[in-house]
Amino acid sequence: MGRSISELGVEDLVNTGLILEEANEFERVLKEAIFCTKSSDPRDLWRELVARKVLKPWHPHRLHQLVYYSVYQHWDVSTKGPPLYWFPSLEKSKRTNLGRVMEIYGSKLLGASYQDPITSFGIFHKFSVQHPEAYWPIVLKELSVSFLEAPKCILDTSDKSKHGGTWLPGSVLNVAECCLLPSEQPKKEDDSLAILWRDEGSDDTRVNHMTLKELREQVMLVAHALDSTFSKGDAIAIDMQMTVNAVIIYLAIILAGMVVVSIADSFAAKEIATRLRVSKAKGIFTQDFIVRGGRKFPLYSRVIEAAPYKAIVLPVKRNGVGVQLREQDLSWKDFLSSVHQCRRKKYYLPIYQPIDAVANILFSSGTTGEPKAIPFTQLSAIRSAGDGWAQFDIQAGDVYCWPTSLGWVVGPILLFSCLLNGATLALYHGSPLGHGFGKFVQDAGVTVLGTVPSIVKTWKSTECLDWPKLDNDKVISFVTSGEASNVDDDLWLSSRAYYNPVLETCGGTELASSYIQGCPLQPQAFGTFSAKGMTTGFVILDDNGVPYPEDVPCVGEVGLFPLYMGATDRLLNADHEEIYFKGMPTYKGMCLRRHGDIIKRTVGGYFVVQGRADDTMNLGGIKTSSLEIESVCHQADESILETAAIGVAPGKWGSRTAGYICGIKERIQL
Repeated sequence: MGRSISELGVEDLVNTGLILEEANEFERVLKEAIFCTKSSDPRDLWRELVARKVLKPWHPHRLHQLVYYSVYQHWDVSTKGPPLYWFPSLEKSKRTNLGRVMEIYGSKLLGASYQDPITSFGIFHKFSVQHPEAYWPIVLKELSVSFLEAPKCILDTSDKSKHGGTWLPGSVLNVAECCLLPSEQPKKEDDSLAILWRDEGSDDTRVNHMTLKELREQVMLVAHALDSTFSKGDAIAIDMQMTVNAVIIYLAIILAGMVVVSIADSFAAKEIATRLRVSKAKGIFTQDFIVRGGRKFPLYSRVIEAAPYKAIVLPVKRNGVGVQLREQDLSWKDFLSSVHQCRRKKYYLPIYQPIDAVANILFSSGTTGEPKAIPFTQLSAIRSAGDGWAQFDIQAGDVYCWPTSLGWVVGPILLFSCLLNGATLALYHGSPLGHGFGKFVQDAGVTVLGTVPSIVKTWKSTECLDWPKLDNDKVISFVTSGEASNVDDDLWLSSRAYYNPVLETCGGTELASSYIQGCPLQPQAFGTFSAKGMTTGFVILDDNGVPYPEDVPCVGEVGLFPLYMGATDRLLNADHEEIYFKGMPTYKGMCLRRHGDIIKRTVGGYFVVQGRADDTMNLGGIKTSSLEIESVCHQADESILETAAIGVAPGKWGSRTAGYICGIKERIQL
């Protein structure tokens, strides 16, 4: 049993790593904060400690742990919900995107029930679910979205065969052009910074930058070159690190009326070949090598093993492609030289297409068979940016960095969230696991830093970012996705920025967004999601497929409301109806959409992902998710870096009571 915060003494503080002089001073400041907190509610004491910045980013993590867990020593999660660590201020909430809009439209839309962005967030969210036709025009006005032909309406539900309705019917645009042109709202000008980047190994050089005008010129140049090599409507793959050139190529393909095929640069030749075949790609952009952690890894050799198609190869070093190319392939230099000099300075007329035209073919992981080919449309891009605007408060002037790849949905989401919101996209060409990445975050002035829990775990366990020696005080918030977060890892991450929020997000490639997220208008608890996505409705189903009552703590499978802007209405190589709707229950006249997550709704209305509905183990007749098992095992010893629960059918002498043997894979750091 640990001690409560008032019982801590100098010896306890020294045991965390403070020297005696530091411990004495810390005890003095701590007791002063406790004295000034008139309330007995531990949340008020924690708020006081954070407001006074009693805990510093350079303090030992054991000190942060000791104080946080001591403050909440007697907190009863079962009756009070998860302990909170971040609380929005009313003043700042009104300056967020969503808060500002709520102040303008709240009384008009909600009447006398509207009070302020924090108090009224819940009712405003419910309004957005019930009236998406009122919410989305506001967001579209806030984003850099301009239509060649305006939509006839926001949502048409007249076609009953389409569960999700038809969004923005009749509208025509080119979403890449929207990314590249100046706009009044959000404020984007030709000299606005569009992209910042740095190559690994160049940590002491100035950060490279590209203005919106420079980005537009580069994209148009590549679009001209694409026209010299491919045809309108062709699917063109990108198998590269997420570099500035990869972003230029991505936008140019869409601008030219072609379709991006996303392939992760970590894939083996067989996986590359499958995705090229399924997408019917006509060519591929790749690199000779990729560089991570000071090491070069071959990429072109994997691509040519998989692809008989034309490859355009970019060099990882500036002195040219470092491999021998096949006869049909082109170096990046030769590809660009196909554009005649007179066309290099000529404006490129975008190819305008309907809102539901496919811009990007993305893929599921393919761990259980052939990966699903998922169409990411122009509407999907807008939904991505809308989520960034509302849930993560991405604004003009922000610098948004998330080490990811265009091979996964986070890459396009990051790109559109920046460029349609007028923010700057920050790219590090290398590994995010070293000091160089941390220094880039500092030098680029990153304000929103995205990550995944496994990266955070590495940062925390190795201190490779050397946070205490870096000045990263511009980071306003963190965003994390991809895996279940560990509470203590989130505690460490938040503490690096004086306990700014870590906004959890969980969604799917087929949704182009997140259905549960953190929200800067709500208090945050480590490892939890505080809200449903805007306009997103869902229920939690019991084992019989019956929805639990709204706001009741429970655990079950998610059933999404089908009217979900930006979500898929088709798959390119699978039966969309069978995968997402067949066998799902009806709720208030709607056939619910299958997503597959098992989630827990806590007291207080927070959400915790418990695993996948198809990823459970039957232990003696009790269904248990692998995530629950992994969570327990991971906390067994600090030296365990990773855990994975696996189901193994019992042998002849196996326990029939258990039904499965649970295996643990651990990697001990030596």
